[in-house]
Amino acid sequence: MLTEQQHQQLDWQKTGGMLPAIVQHAVSGEVLMLGYMNADALQATEQSGQVTFYSRSKGRLWTKGESSGNVLRLVSIHPDCDNDTLLILAHPQGPTCHNGTSSCFHPAASDWGFLYTL
Repeated sequence: MLTEQQHQQLDWQKTGGMLPAIVQHAVSGEVLMLGYMNADALQATEQSGQVTFYSRSKGRLWTKGESSGNVLRLVSIHPDCDNDTLLILAHPQGPTCHNGTSSCFHPAASDWGFLYTL
């Protein structure tokens, strides 16, 4: 997903070994959630095609949907201009939030979200 050059440019030191990872719906553009990735989580995501984070509360890698089945299927990964944050485009398989909503930021929505519904 990321090129070798992009991998080398990621600034893991700046962020204490974990990069914030913003997950966005690949079609609708809805922001689904924010998680954190260490290098192992990024590698697992790229290898499996399912978005995997480093869970700070569990102290281990955590694949979104590992217990609920509501996985995030990876489309692409993009570093920001400072190489210290990742934007992940994904296709959610069911609700993203543990509360049962499509986004952890519900009810925030753009005015153009209706286009996705069409």
